[in-house]
This record gives sequence, structure tokens and C-alpha cells, in this order.
Amino acid sequence: MSDPSVSLPLSSFTGAFSPGEIKRILETALLTNQEPLPLSELRKLFDDELSAEILRRLLEELREDWEGKGVELVTVAGGWRFQARPEMQEFLDRLNPQKPPRYSRAVLETLAIIAYRQPVTRGDIEEIRGVAVSGPVLKALESRGWISAIGHRDVPGRPVLYATTMSFLNDLNLRALEELPPLEELGTLLEPSEKMGSMELLSSS
Repeated sequence: MSDPSVSLPLSSFTGAFSPGEIKRILETALLTNQEPLPLSELRKLFDDELSAEILRRLLEELREDWEGKGVELVTVAGGWRFQARPEMQEFLDRLNPQKPPRYSRAVLETLAIIAYRQPVTRGDIEEIRGVAVSGPVLKALESRGWISAIGHRDVPGRPVLYATTMSFLNDLNLRALEELPPLEELGTLLEPSEKMGSMELLSSS
């Protein structure tokens, strides 16, 4: 059954704060935090007195308030955050011309396998790629915060299982793994210098 509060004025549910005041508080918290903030954290701003539904409605209003500006309010796996709109990135790059690290084809292919087949073991990755996976390849992805060990497969030797992280989804502006694009489009979500090469080996396996 739907929440009856959805059709009632926000002011009926915001207590001592007006909707405008709440949006200013939310805006300040989100602009001054480098990491996305989930609703559970944002509720702490108001001593958990406001429901998640009310905050979500006000966040949607705040998103609309920022329409047409160079910064947008988005939701990713980790919660809500402000970020520059894609069309602004080329100008921001002029302030920070340092290029992001370039990753080898082996690193990017390994990332794609983990993203679309997770959880996987090192042996699974090697079977798909047809070559051995070196330690530095996995270490590069772990250092970036894109993958992590989540357990062990219950087979002889108990190999480590790898999966992507919330940081991976956040960096790709995704809210859940279900939003991953078709394999051939994954590279377009990564940094320009990190775009995937050919991924025929995974899509055909």
C-alpha cells in the first residue's frame, strides 16, 4: 500500500524545519562532503526525526533546483552527491591537466570480467582470458578501490572470490550492478584514458 503522506504537504511532516530550511541543510552537507551520503546518514542531520520518504522528496526538489547549472545532484550506489555535469569536465580538466593513470589492457579486461561475472576467482579470470593473471593486475584494481576480496569459494584450495565495490559503482555513476551497460559500452563510463580496448574475449565466452 502506498504511503499516504506522499500526497500531503511537506510542511505537515517536517517538524520544526521548513522544507526550504531542510533543503539548505541537505545542500550544505552534500556540497561539503567528498563522498556520497546515503539517506541513513542524511537523516542524522535531523536526529532521525524526518522519514526517508520525506528526505527523498526534498532531495528530488533540490535536484530540480540545480537544473540548468554546471553542477548536478545525482544518486549513486553510495547515496546522493553533487558533481560536475559531464559537459563541464573539459573545462575542469584545464585546471588539473594531470592525466589519470593509464591501465593496461590486462587490467581493464580483468575488471570487465569481475564486473560482469562476479563473484569470480583468479582461476575463473584466467580461464576466460586464456592467460595467467599476475598479482599486480589484481593489486592495481584493489588499489583503485574498484574490486575487493569478498570470501573464498568452498572448493579444495579455497580460492579467493573477487567482486566490484561500491566505489566502482560510484565512480561510474551507477546505483546498482543492474545498471551496468552492455559490455561493449563499459569503456565509455571510464576515464577517457582508461577506456576498454576490445572485449570480444568476454562477450564471446
